[in-house]
Amino acid sequence: MPEVIFNGPTGRLEGRYQPSKDKTAPIAMILHPHPKFGGTMNNQIIYDLFYMFVERGFAALRFNFRGVGRSQGEFDHGQGELSDAAAALDWVQTLHPDSRGCWVAGFSFGSWIGMQLLMRRPEIEGFMSIAPQPNIYDFSFLAPCPSSGLIIHGEEDQVSPGEHVQGLVDKLKTQKGIMITQKTMEDCNHFFTGKHEELLDECASYLDKRLGLVEGGIEETMLLR
Repeated sequence: MPEVIFNGPTGRLEGRYQPSKDKTAPIAMILHPHPKFGGTMNNQIIYDLFYMFVERGFAALRFNFRGVGRSQGEFDHGQGELSDAAAALDWVQTLHPDSRGCWVAGFSFGSWIGMQLLMRRPEIEGFMSIAPQPNIYDFSFLAPCPSSGLIIHGEEDQVSPGEHVQGLVDKLKTQKGIMITQKTMEDCNHFFTGKHEELLDECASYLDKRLGLVEGGIEETMLLR
């Protein structure tokens, strides 16, 4: 897993990148939680998601938003971080120009950035939004949401109470042509404390179904796409 430095909108960005031997392999981008509350690309959930995609043959990248770790720049309340994510995807695509698609996964603040990136980049065919915060961040830009994906959150999330997440899910489910899979994990807080393995299992199960790697997955893949 090589350490990488690539150019961002306001300077260098630091990341960890695992290429794929398959030139047409899909790309996975994994986006970390809020930089001002300790979020980095080394967050355990981000780390685990990264390897989940790598194990399935994706060309995967996790990176630090501006002002985090060795990434240059300063926190920009989401606008600059979205530009960082777009630049990161551009960078991976220069290395994998024949890639057949892209997924984006984000945790907390990263899920908000990931969903905005989804709206801008039609090549993103799937997403994982982990512990989104529609009570704090504006998700109204999802009109309509262009891709199917997973929204997963904790039943005991005090940062983003369930009724707010449910409102977001209900809004997205009314849109035709996509399928939003929702999972509410019992006895889980916003950070999935003590539940990281269960979270990863849920995400891996969803991805395997979308990729057609499990029994019944091919049919579900057709529905989800």
